[in-house]
Amino acid sequence: MFSFSGNGDFFSRRCVWVNGPVIVGAGPSGLAVGSCLKEQGVPFVVLERADCIASLWQKRTYDRLKLHLPKQFCELPKLPFPEHFPEYPTKKQFIEYLESYARHFEIQPRFNECVQSAKFDEACRLWRVKTVADGADASDRVEVEYICQWLVVATGENAESVVPEIDGLKEFGGEVIHVCDYRSGKEFSGKGVLVVGCGNSGMEVSLDLCNHNAKPSMVVRSSVHVLPREIFRKSTFELAMLMLKWLPLWLVDKILLVLSWFILGNIEKHGLKRPTVGPLELKNTRGKTPVLDIGALEKIRSGDISVVPGIKRFSRGTVELVNGEKLEIDSVVLATGYRSNVPYWLQETEFFSQNGFPKAPFPNGWKGKAGLYAVGFTRRGLSGASSDAMRIAQDIGKVYKEDLKQKKQKVPTHRRCISQF
Repeated sequence: MFSFSGNGDFFSRRCVWVNGPVIVGAGPSGLAVGSCLKEQGVPFVVLERADCIASLWQKRTYDRLKLHLPKQFCELPKLPFPEHFPEYPTKKQFIEYLESYARHFEIQPRFNECVQSAKFDEACRLWRVKTVADGADASDRVEVEYICQWLVVATGENAESVVPEIDGLKEFGGEVIHVCDYRSGKEFSGKGVLVVGCGNSGMEVSLDLCNHNAKPSMVVRSSVHVLPREIFRKSTFELAMLMLKWLPLWLVDKILLVLSWFILGNIEKHGLKRPTVGPLELKNTRGKTPVLDIGALEKIRSGDISVVPGIKRFSRGTVELVNGEKLEIDSVVLATGYRSNVPYWLQETEFFSQNGFPKAPFPNGWKGKAGLYAVGFTRRGLSGASSDAMRIAQDIGKVYKEDLKQKKQKVPTHRRCISQF
């Protein structure tokens, strides 16, 4: 390792050979791949830009969050949830599960290492992954280049928050936050809050605001499927999966909508227009998740949550809607979703599309060329990530074991080498 110093600044760069894959991201998807690789006997390195595992869950979710699906559909490979956990574990319980998962499989990510670029080197047929990390002192900056035969992209569908451009928002003057920075409705008690977005996050934040005596107005610009979380005391998701074993998807969609109408009633009269495409088909084709109601609909019926149309513009302390109505509000919560950050660092265009998702549809979006893999991009939640993780580990493990048998590794097996500038 060479280092240079001057004017009080310290800069260093080193090169690290990884005798196995580099996994980018220490969320549930990255941990799932790590555990499956452990079972295959394949060494690996996990790189994580934050200072903890599952940073989305630990640092960018609201306090009342629970898993929307029963725990059996959210467990990672090789280790179930503790039996004493409830059917829908809380945020705290899910984080505890992930931390125990990492300990159980002895997965030790390299924290505070942000991947700047990853590129396949055609000359040596290896991946070069460059990271930047802050040192102990604010002036310290360390660059590392990892060289590996396989690269696993596990940064997920929700790496970056989406903040839309809305006319006049900068002149609003009140508090404006993305839902990733929302923790509890306690700080909004007595305030008028505009929640922009009507997905699961928007609905749940609106409910939480109600429960803390705030006055939420929820912006609903487009159609949305709202389903009960449970039907006949069984998870709606579980019931749908059971029916799909015997019935075509279009018929399952019809049955779900009829049952939802009996349980929830006509939601369109409350300003929630249903899409023309069924909830499962919409999820499969466009990745749009239906809302699982946990109490927000009752608040909408009672008027505690006001449903409003799209936004025309903001002005100081006021929002004007597309129907001409003006609302005086104190704060804005943007429940406008997240996006992949893969295009910002992965220098590859054949496997991943410009939106940061694999081009190949499910279930074929887990493997690219030249040792490139993707996990957690199926739009099918944790169960989709788990199935991809097992495929990836088996695929890498097969090649890794063949290389060991033939003893034809092209590079030395030591983990560090001196970098050249």
